Amino acid sequence: MPIDLRYGVARGESKRSLVALAVLAPIVGACAGFIGALFRLALERLDNLRNELISWAHGDHLLGLLLIVTLSASAVAIAAWLVCRFSPAASGSGIPYVEAVLADRLPDPPLRLILIKFVGGLLAIGSGLALGREGPSVQMGGSIGDFLGRACRRDVAECRVLLAAGAGAGLATAFNAPIAGAIFVLEELMRRFELRIAIAALGASATAIAVARMILGDSPDFHVEALAYASAQARPLYFLLGAIAGFVAILYNRLLLGGMAATDRLERWPVPLRAAVIGAAVGLLAWYAPGLVGGGDALTQRALSGADALALIPLMFMLRFALGAVSYAARTPGGLFAPMLVLGAQLGLLFGVVCQATFPGLHIQPAGFAVVGMAAFFTGVVRAPLTGIVLVVEMTGNVHMLLPMLGACFAAMLVPTLLHNPPIYESLGLRKPRPGA
Repeated sequence: MPIDLRYGVARGESKRSLVALAVLAPIVGACAGFIGALFRLALERLDNLRNELISWAHGDHLLGLLLIVTLSASAVAIAAWLVCRFSPAASGSGIPYVEAVLADRLPDPPLRLILIKFVGGLLAIGSGLALGREGPSVQMGGSIGDFLGRACRRDVAECRVLLAAGAGAGLATAFNAPIAGAIFVLEELMRRFELRIAIAALGASATAIAVARMILGDSPDFHVEALAYASAQARPLYFLLGAIAGFVAILYNRLLLGGMAATDRLERWPVPLRAAVIGAAVGLLAWYAPGLVGGGDALTQRALSGADALALIPLMFMLRFALGAVSYAARTPGGLFAPMLVLGAQLGLLFGVVCQATFPGLHIQPAGFAVVGMAAFFTGVVRAPLTGIVLVVEMTGNVHMLLPMLGACFAAMLVPTLLHNPPIYESLGLRKPRPGA
C-alpha cells in the first residue's frame, strides 16, 4: 500500500481515518453545542434568580444577609464535595486536564465527569463565584468527543483528535465564537497544525454553533458602539496598553497560583469546608454589590458601553482582580476566560479614558481601548494571541480594532515572556495533584 509521507501512514488508512473524523466530529460538535447551550441557559437563569433573591432578601436586613451568605456557602461547598467525591478531574477550569489527557499524562476522562462538571459549575458560578462558563463547556465537550471516539472503536490518536475538537466546540458554544473555538484547538490544546485536526475542529465548532444558536440565538455576546479605525498617531498607545496588560497579567497569574497555594496550606480543612468559607465571603460581597459577582458578562458589557463612572472603575477592577483568584481557589468547576475578559475590558476602558483626557486631539474612543484590552489581557495570561483576537472579534462583532489588537497582543505576549512568567495553563498543569485540586 502506498505511503503518504506527510502523515507517516498508508494512504488508504489515512483516508479512512479522515473520513471517520469528518463524520464523527460534527456529531461531537452537535452534542457539545447542545450541552453547552443548556449549561449557558441555566447559568443565565441562575444569575437572574440570584439577583432576585438578593433583592427580596434586602427586605429583612439581618436575616436576609444570613440567608444569602448561607446559600452561597452551601452551594459552593456542595460543588466542591461533588468534585472530591465523584470526579476530582472536574475541579477548576478543566483546560489543564484536557491538555494533560491530550499529552497522555492523564487517563481518559470518565463519563460521569460531564454530569459533575455541569451540576458543579451551575452551583459554583450560580452562587456568585467569579468563574467562567467556558471551562466546564470545554471539558464537557472534550469528554463527549473522547467517549464517542471510544464508543465507535476509534484508535487512541483519533480519540485524542475528537477530544480536542469537542473541547473547541465547547469553547465555541460558551462564547458564540466558532472560529475562536477551532483556533483554540490548534493554538492552545494541540499546539500544532495538522489537516485532520483542523478539519475535525472546524466541523465540531460549526455544528456546535448551529445547534447552540437554535437555543440561544445568534447575536454577538456583546454590543459595541460604532468604532472608527485607529489613527496612526494613536496606534503607539495600543502598544503601551498591551505592555501594561502584560505586566498586569503577570500579577494575575501569580495571584491565582498564590491563592491556590494558600488554600493548599489549609490541608487539615476538608476541601468542601474551604470552599464554603470562600462561598460565604462571595455571598457577603453579593449582598452589598450583587453586580460584581458571577461570571461577569454584565460588567464586560458595561465597560464596553462606558456605562460605569470613571471613579468606580479602579475599585471594581481591584475587587474583580482579587475575586477571580479567590474563586478559583475554591476548587469547584469554573473557568478563567470570562473573568479575564472583564478585567481586560475594564483595564482598557480606564486606559482609554486617561488617554482621551491626555490627548484630546486624537479623538480617542475609550470603548475601542476596552475591546483591545480584552484581547491583550487574555493574551498576557494565556499566551494564545490568535485565540484571544478572534474570540474578541466574534464576541463583539467588531473588526475595526484588528490592527490595534495585533500591536497590543504583541506587547502583552512579549512582556511576560521576557520576564519568564509562564502561561497560566502551563503553570496549572505543573501543579502537583492534591485531593480535590
